[in-house]
Amino acid sequence: MSTPNTHFGAAEIGRMLAEVKQIYFIGVGGIHMSSLAHITHVRGFGVGGYDRSPSALTRRLAEEGIPIRYTLEPEQLEGYGAVVYTVAIAPDNPLYVKAGEMGIPRISRADYLGYIMEAYENRVGISGMHGKSTCTSMCAHTFLAAGANPTVLSGAEMEEMGGAYHVGGEKHFLFEACEYMDSFLDFYPTIAVILNIEMDHPDYFTSLEQIRTSYAAFAAKTGSEGCAIANFDDANVRAALEYYNGELITFGMTNKSADYTAENVRYVGGKPEFDILCRGSFLCHVALTVPGAHNILNSLACAAAAHRCGITPEDIGRGLSTFRGAKRRMEFKGRLNGADVFDDYGHHPTEVRATLEGLSRMGYDRVWCVFQPHTYSRTAELFEDFVTAFDSADRILFADIYTARGDEVNPTQVSSELLSNRIGEKADYYRDLSDIAAELRENVYGGDAVVIMGAGDIYRLYDMLPLEV
Repeated sequence: MSTPNTHFGAAEIGRMLAEVKQIYFIGVGGIHMSSLAHITHVRGFGVGGYDRSPSALTRRLAEEGIPIRYTLEPEQLEGYGAVVYTVAIAPDNPLYVKAGEMGIPRISRADYLGYIMEAYENRVGISGMHGKSTCTSMCAHTFLAAGANPTVLSGAEMEEMGGAYHVGGEKHFLFEACEYMDSFLDFYPTIAVILNIEMDHPDYFTSLEQIRTSYAAFAAKTGSEGCAIANFDDANVRAALEYYNGELITFGMTNKSADYTAENVRYVGGKPEFDILCRGSFLCHVALTVPGAHNILNSLACAAAAHRCGITPEDIGRGLSTFRGAKRRMEFKGRLNGADVFDDYGHHPTEVRATLEGLSRMGYDRVWCVFQPHTYSRTAELFEDFVTAFDSADRILFADIYTARGDEVNPTQVSSELLSNRIGEKADYYRDLSDIAAELRENVYGGDAVVIMGAGDIYRLYDMLPLEV
C-alpha cells in the first residue's frame, strides 16, 4: 500500500520550513526525489536521504556531499527539521513512522514540489497518461537552446542536463506533472499542458470519469491569468476541458480547427518532417531526429508552450529539430550481432503501440520487442489492449511482470505467460532474463531492430548482452 499525498499547500509548507535548516528525503533514489534533493541542496538547505539500494542517482547525490543511507536506523533523522517522502513507500516505513513520533513535519513529494515552484514566473506543467517525459525533455531542450535558461524537473534524464533536472533562472519552471494519486493537484502551473487522457493506474483510478475530473482540476489550477494547452485530437481531453474557464490553446494533427497543427508531414528514415502552423499561419519547419507520429503531437505541445512563453518561432523550429531524445525513450544502446538495440520506458499499451509503429517505419528487416509488464493491476485492467499493442513487432519476448510495490497482490492471476499465449506464435514467455539474453544472442542479426521496454528492472538485461557501441 502506498502512503497518501499530503495537501498542505505552498503557504503552509512555507510556514513549516521557516526555521528549518535540514531536510531529509525518504526514497531519495527516485528520479523526481533525487532532483528535488539536489534543488533543495542548491537552495542552501542541509540535505540527507535514504533509499533501499545504491544507484547512479544516489551516487551522484553523494558526490555532491549529500549523505545517503541504505539502512533504516531511526537515529539518521536526528537534526533534520522536515521529511519529504515519496508516496511509493509503505505507511509502516520505519523512517516515516519515526518522523511522526518525533514530531518532524512529513511532506509528500508532490506537495513539496508545489511549494518549490511558486517562486517562478512561468510554471509549465506537462501532463498526460503517457509522453510526459519526452515532451518535458523536448521543452527543456528547446528552452535551453534558445538561451531561456529554464529550471527543469523531468522524469527522464537528458545528456545535456547531466540528469533529470536543471537549475536555471527564476522565469521558467518546466516540470513533469504526474497524475498518479492526483499528485499534480498539489502543483501551481500557470500553463497546464495536457497530452492525452485514457485509463491507467487502476490501483488508484476506478474510471475514466474520475481521471477526466482530475485533469479538469489540474487545468483549473492555472487560474484566471494562466492557460491550458490541450490535445484536441483526444476526445477525453476535450471532455475534461468542456467547462474550463481560462485561456485555452489547442493542438492536433487530425483536428484542423486546433490552434497549432502539423502540415506537409513526411517521413525521412522513419522520422517525421513537417511544418507547424499557428492559427493557420506558418510558424516554423521541423525535422525531428526521433521517430514516431506521437512525437509530432509532442512537438506541437512543446511549440505551443514555448511560443506562449515568448520563445521565437525560429528558436522553436531549431530546438525541436536538434532534440536528440531522452534517456530510456527510444535510446540507442548499441548493436548486437549487427542489430540496432534501443531502450524504452514504455509500459502502457498506447506507448508500446506508438513506439513499435514508429520503429516499423524505419526500414528494418525485423522488429524484436522485449517487454516487461509493469504491475499486476495495469496488466490485468488493460490486458486486451496489450494483446493488440504488439502488432507492429515481428517477435515479442516477455519477461515476468514487475511488481512496483512489494505488497501488490495478483487477484486475477494475470501473467506474462497468459499474455504471450494470447498473442500467439510470434510471442514467447521467459521465466529468466538470462534466457531472453540467450535468445537474442543466438537469433538477431544485422538488419534487425531490438527494443527492450518496461518501467521496472528490465535494464538488467543489458549486462547480459555483448553490445557494441
